[in-house]
Amino acid sequence: MTDRSSFIDTARQVVLDEARALDVLAESLGDDFAEAVELILRTKGRVIVSGIGKSGHIGHKIAATLASTGTPAYFVHPAEASHGDLGMLSGDDVVLAISNSGEAPELANLLAFTRRFGIPLIGLSSKPESSLMQQADVHLLIPALGEACGFGMVPSISTTLTLAMGDALAIALMKYRDFRPENFRVFHPGGKLGARLSRVSDLMHGGEAVPLIAADTPMSEALLEISRKGFGVVGVTDDAGHLTGIVTDGDLRRHMSGLLDKTAAQVMTANPTTIAPDSLAEEAVAIMNARKITSLFVVDPAEPGVARGLLHIHDCLRVGLG
Repeated sequence: MTDRSSFIDTARQVVLDEARALDVLAESLGDDFAEAVELILRTKGRVIVSGIGKSGHIGHKIAATLASTGTPAYFVHPAEASHGDLGMLSGDDVVLAISNSGEAPELANLLAFTRRFGIPLIGLSSKPESSLMQQADVHLLIPALGEACGFGMVPSISTTLTLAMGDALAIALMKYRDFRPENFRVFHPGGKLGARLSRVSDLMHGGEAVPLIAADTPMSEALLEISRKGFGVVGVTDDAGHLTGIVTDGDLRRHMSGLLDKTAAQVMTANPTTIAPDSLAEEAVAIMNARKITSLFVVDPAEPGVARGLLHIHDCLRVGLG
């Protein structure tokens, strides 16, 4: 019979130990961190991240986070670097070498290469007197607080601190560069995140697909347009081509008596809710949910009143919003 409470106690202790270590790291950040950020900002090339073992796994994530937030970066495995991948480095790059002990022998050739060709080196380690930190131009020092296992052999606190340092570096760079959601989406076009960052213009129907009729159009023709375009609605425009109303299924039900004897202007709901093409699609979903509607005409503020597209709730659901 297992003792579940002991499992939970151990897990809580690990999390608490790592949380306390993060507090220590936050308090320790200072000029060296600022210097690392400034060095990367001055770099014309890319950030080359390298590390072995668990440091390498964390390095992969740091490189990916940097690259997706506006700082060109990639990971180079130190062993592969010794077998030709050093050719990927240029004098315009900066190297971020990660080693908790600062003595990983696999990094030796990479470090020597940076010294030989004057490539700036940022060292990330918990040992300020280590070989890595002695050679580095800039030092990112994480607190040496042992590991959560209690005997210093299972990378846990050290990898958490390394990951946090990488995140701090990437986000400090991102904020300085004023990297915005629209930039972020360029590097995240897929999945739930890409959907959340989609613009209305990315999902809307435009051109001939937009259901529009003139205000004096007989309802018999309006019904044909609704059926033909397949959105369950039709926009109504004035003589200047400006959107003045919308005919929905609710309008049809309210004017059922003598419907075919009326014009679109007599049946429509005036001043329909619209949205701008550069608005987030997530905002459009919120509007549709709040107003209990299924479609929004897209009107560009630069061309007031001109319907450039139509966004249907199904377009949003299709990409995972809603």
